[in-house]
Amino acid sequence: MRPKLGQGATKLSGNKIPWRLTSVDRYIARLILLPLLSTLVIAAMLLVLDKMLRLFDFVVSEGGPVNVVWKMLANMLPEYLSLGVPIGLLLGVLMAFRKLALNSELDALLAAGFSYTRLLLVPMLFAVALAVVNFGIVGFAQPLSRYAYEGLRFELRSGALGASIKVGEFARLGKRMTFRVEESRDNGRRLIGIFLRAAEGDKTLAVTAEEGQFFATDDPDTIILRLKNGTLVHNAPNYKEPRVLSFAAHDLPVELPRIEAFRNRGGKDLELTIPELVRVGVDPEQPVATRLASVANFNFRLAEVVVMFVLPFLAVALAVPPKRSSSGLGVFLAIVLVVTWHKANEYAEQMGTLGRIDPWIALWIPFFFFTALSLWLYHILAHVPGGQPIGALDRVFGRLWDRAIKLLRGILRMSPPASAS
Repeated sequence: MRPKLGQGATKLSGNKIPWRLTSVDRYIARLILLPLLSTLVIAAMLLVLDKMLRLFDFVVSEGGPVNVVWKMLANMLPEYLSLGVPIGLLLGVLMAFRKLALNSELDALLAAGFSYTRLLLVPMLFAVALAVVNFGIVGFAQPLSRYAYEGLRFELRSGALGASIKVGEFARLGKRMTFRVEESRDNGRRLIGIFLRAAEGDKTLAVTAEEGQFFATDDPDTIILRLKNGTLVHNAPNYKEPRVLSFAAHDLPVELPRIEAFRNRGGKDLELTIPELVRVGVDPEQPVATRLASVANFNFRLAEVVVMFVLPFLAVALAVPPKRSSSGLGVFLAIVLVVTWHKANEYAEQMGTLGRIDPWIALWIPFFFFTALSLWLYHILAHVPGGQPIGALDRVFGRLWDRAIKLLRGILRMSPPASAS
């Protein structure tokens, strides 16, 4: 049930609104929380589904186990949340104040003595909490998860995850062995139609078998291939003719290829935590390009955190539609502005990394313009009598929409009716 506004105003004296949390603030917090969490879940799901298809293709093409896809997706979540958290805060505050405005509850709150600045108390508390969360994500969780993701990619390509032998294709086992399987059963435990050829110097060994199975040994670098019902052909220069042996069961040791160790973390600036970026950025022994990349990435992450304190002002400014209007233009415009700023921030980071612009200037100029625009829109709504930040845009889009509808109706009237068969 919605709280009665009178409950939040019983302790007020005149127009002085206390800055402690009231029932109105708790009501606003509930309105913000649902769209915020919904946005986070939906954004994460959409990004994960898009990435999941590509990861399945990659894992299958590399012949790796399917369960590694879920590990890779889990390591991608911090990167998705670093953008999902700001958008979640923006839409949470925007949808809450839009609902208040459309239900005329916002007018009642303003008449009761609440100002827009006072109503921003709860959104700013959300901003502080989510800024701390986002700092932990972009400063620590995201670098570590990115390194883990790159490690899984490396292990897939090198075969360290137990990449399976592709059915119907020739595969190399080590430097001296070629292997081919016609069919795989019981989730790869039984191999049907086996051909194997091994060479060591001038000696060669060729084996065909109806089926086989791999078994582990005490030596981690060697496994046993147990073959059944096959033929073995062994040839060497000192043999007058190749030796042929038919067998019902034969164990053949297989040396696993040596796998190169994955590089240490920090090969890329995206894998460094915030303290590590600062240390690399001020280290005079590091190359200039490395220091520029570290400083640019540090400022990029810092801007992604600090912008959380600007988003509530933008959300409130674009949440309130013009009078006698229920237009959703503010929602669309808010998302466009945030995504545009994010892309401009990425471009500025690239320019700072390349040294074309000082990283501090390149990263904070877009932030300054975005902040100035957000505060200006909020000032129009909160301090200009009758101010409507998107009133003119709403009227223009309304007229364009009406003309588009009239044009569509005219086209439908002019189209000839379908002839009866």
